[in-house]
Amino acid sequence: MKSMNNISCLHCLAVFATLFLLTACYHQRPSTPDGYASQGAALTEREKDSLSFQSIHHYTENYNFVVVSDSLPLLRQQPEELLSGMPVDTFHVYRNDPLVVADIRILPADTVDSVWVEVARDQESFGWAREEVLLAHVSPDDPISEFITLFSDNHLLTFLSIIVVIAAGYWVQLSHRKRVYLVHVRDIDSFYPSLLAVLVAAAATLYASIQMFYPEMWRHFYYHPTLNPFTVPTILGVFLAAVWAMLIIAIAAADDVFRKLSLGEALLYLGGLVAVCSFNYIVFSFATLYYIGYVLLVGYAVVVFSHYHSSLRTGYLCGYCGKPLHHKGRCPYCGADNQ
Repeated sequence: MKSMNNISCLHCLAVFATLFLLTACYHQRPSTPDGYASQGAALTEREKDSLSFQSIHHYTENYNFVVVSDSLPLLRQQPEELLSGMPVDTFHVYRNDPLVVADIRILPADTVDSVWVEVARDQESFGWAREEVLLAHVSPDDPISEFITLFSDNHLLTFLSIIVVIAAGYWVQLSHRKRVYLVHVRDIDSFYPSLLAVLVAAAATLYASIQMFYPEMWRHFYYHPTLNPFTVPTILGVFLAAVWAMLIIAIAAADDVFRKLSLGEALLYLGGLVAVCSFNYIVFSFATLYYIGYVLLVGYAVVVFSHYHSSLRTGYLCGYCGKPLHHKGRCPYCGADNQ
């Protein structure tokens, strides 16, 4: 009865996650001058320039940023004054300060960066910065974009730290001659951990592919993010669906592990699973940049699923104690003969 209740809970969780996925945040595309043009209104030259700039840079006037570096210097005077050698003054905005784009200028005379952006922190604080400098210090004012910025800056160091810490935990356990469980090595009879590890590898491969072949698509997503996979191009939608699937499978894996292992063993096993997933992300994302990630992914999936089917899958239950069995015969738990 307990097993049936656990299965029912997993089914309810899967249904809830599916409904949440289908009703995920919808990103309302900003209206553009094209909408007015279709109603017969003529575009002004400023509107045409703004629309052209947005199609290339993915942001325009009134777009919101937030400062993610310690500080950002802004020029109080007009950029032409700096280029002409006149004395100018600057002021700083600081981490987490909100900024809104007030004006954009193209200055061909500037050989460093011809695009200058005026941003405002509040009604009294306006300043200019070269686009390259500005974008290096800010992120779009959206939680998804800020997470992408943080993840891109620190993911390698974070994942390597996780791998080292978990590996040290396993080494301590082994040094005390304690039996430990680890996905792919000494695994448990659960399909979810293996599936999660393969799915992370596939998502990392897809993420690197988007970065290589569709960089502008990813750049547009960065400036206009959404969690709804049905409102973005197909390949990006598949990636978002994979992210949702990883979340659902991770919950199912954790539930299954805690049911089959003691608390200490389960925590160490889940830590090892996180380390394996981190390792998969690093390896497959970098391998895809050299076009060998696709071959590695296919080989990895075949090996993992073959190993599970041949060694881990339990197709029988003991008729006396109810423990899972890999094959018919004597039960290793109670000694009963199952034919």
